[in-house]
Amino acid sequence: MRALTYDGPKRIGYSEVPDPVLTGPEGAIVRVTATGICGSDLHIYGGHGFSERLGYSVGHEAVGEIVELGSAVEDFTVGQRVLVPASVGCGHCTPCGTGLVAACVRAPKPIDACYGLGGSLPGAQAQLLAVTNVAGNLIPLPDSVSDEAAVILTDNAPTAWYGARRARIAPGETVAVIGLGPVGLMAVQAAFLMGAARVFAVDLVPERRAIATALGAEAIDSDDPKSVLRELPGGGADVAIEAVGADATVKLAISAVGHRGRVTVVGVNQNRAYPFPMPVAQVKELEFHIGLCSIQYELPALLALTAAGRLRPEVIVSHRLPMSEGARAYQLFAERGDGVSKIVLDPTR
Repeated sequence: MRALTYDGPKRIGYSEVPDPVLTGPEGAIVRVTATGICGSDLHIYGGHGFSERLGYSVGHEAVGEIVELGSAVEDFTVGQRVLVPASVGCGHCTPCGTGLVAACVRAPKPIDACYGLGGSLPGAQAQLLAVTNVAGNLIPLPDSVSDEAAVILTDNAPTAWYGARRARIAPGETVAVIGLGPVGLMAVQAAFLMGAARVFAVDLVPERRAIATALGAEAIDSDDPKSVLRELPGGGADVAIEAVGADATVKLAISAVGHRGRVTVVGVNQNRAYPFPMPVAQVKELEFHIGLCSIQYELPALLALTAAGRLRPEVIVSHRLPMSEGARAYQLFAERGDGVSKIVLDPTR
């Protein structure tokens, strides 16, 4: 089969790789009909992944149909449309039983808990994908949810919802979303669905601010968004959702909230020595949340909202490209060119 592979820093190949095989009697093989590039993939693209190996398939967002099932699988059928959550659990421990797969006790290493991080679990930017323990790692997809919407539901939308939920957004509050990539744009939608009266959108890319504005947010077009937000009653927003993971944007999120503000970081920050502003946090009585999203835990609500038309994940898709153009797609996404927000790839081309 064909797949996108990590061939070195800023080098993505379109390569022939071995077809996947069933991982066991509880596994499945999914023919991928749509896959996406996530902001987290850029860490690998830039050479900062969990493995120095080359040639492994990348990506962790996949939607498709089942083509093969293990002998012990009972609740799925060949030909069924499915969504493959980016987070992977053992399917048997107590946390996995409640959908909290990020706390899986049998897959403690990140490389074992997500597709395409280093070859331990082959990636989803491929024509076929092996799924282990399908009872906890495969989700039936209703006909009312399109492939494009479902790709966003594999990771971006749940991560945004997780951040907004942990921030306890209450009706009438103001929310600042820092970073308007796919997760940030979904955070705008999540904030409004949870009752935010005003959502302020911060990003350097004008086209991304325009999408946020179309979703009802108030885009901040300023070199100093902190000053704009501090003009709000209370000296800042009630909640800030950080969706980049850079030191500077985490700092901005902390500055963006007022007294007793709540900050949630869902961007991936790999700085082991981040200079957390403890005096500022103490004076503000700040609440600070950070973590990894368990996709399975968030999906029931998001699938229902999407099927009902309340949540519209597909509106953040800006580019639809053949998977064979994966190298160009990664470069485009990394450089934020051509107004890119979300790229969905077609594995059949």
